Amino acid sequence: MLTQTTSRVLEPSDLDAALAVLDREPVANAFVASRVQVAGLDPWRLGGEMWGWYEDGMLTSLCYAGANLVPICATPRAVRAFADRARRAGRRCSSIVGPAESTAQLWRLLEPNWGPARDVRAHQPLMVTDRAPENITPDPLVRRIRKDEMDTIMPACVAMFTEEVGVSPMAGDGGLLYQARVAELVGSGRSFARLDEDGKVVFKAEIGAATDRACQIQGVWVAPEHRGQGLAAPAMAAVLRYALADVAPVVSLYVNDFNTAARRTYRRVGFEEVGAFMSVLF
Repeated sequence: MLTQTTSRVLEPSDLDAALAVLDREPVANAFVASRVQVAGLDPWRLGGEMWGWYEDGMLTSLCYAGANLVPICATPRAVRAFADRARRAGRRCSSIVGPAESTAQLWRLLEPNWGPARDVRAHQPLMVTDRAPENITPDPLVRRIRKDEMDTIMPACVAMFTEEVGVSPMAGDGGLLYQARVAELVGSGRSFARLDEDGKVVFKAEIGAATDRACQIQGVWVAPEHRGQGLAAPAMAAVLRYALADVAPVVSLYVNDFNTAARRTYRRVGFEEVGAFMSVLF
């Protein structure tokens, strides 16, 4: 029996259907869901288009096309349709990121036209917890960063981003978009740090995406001179305590598979691997 399939750019009137798809996997989709819940599907407010894949008139898969290209609950046929659309539009994103299987398929289809990538991180464990650790005391010195402390937290954010991604976030537009994003997280009370006696950042992390069902910790960083001293686990326990108490009942993060020290720390705090992401960086 033949089925009718199609893909198209979603409109604001498609919001409820899009949210229903995002809600099928609230942890994996937290990044995009948090943006859609705030901005809707208007491309100007959302910062990109939302592509939809329909089967028999039902919206079944999504792909966010903004600064990142993100397949969401994407079936193999949906990925092929999204790749065709992306190929026609040309590369406008700085990365492709999402669940490992669908992202790998999307990259295989786009690589002949968009490659080579600057870096491909094929397996980034997705880790989740819904409770504070019982065996680690949260670091009492980890706290929310205040709005008047932007000059304090910004150098640490730039250092973390450069170390993690391989390029400075201050390139291109002089860092205006990145500074605005850091300011947004600080202003919403989702930026955390421990400062030393001189007011310098020893540890920092943010809750980068949040819905009423799940949130995602990102930007975890320990100053190089303080690494290997056992600071990370208690500091992460403190951020986790804030996240569970104030933000969402489930907390997630994803980490590079080669970062064995970070994965060990997250397991100590109680995170468990439940899947994997993949990132393609340009």
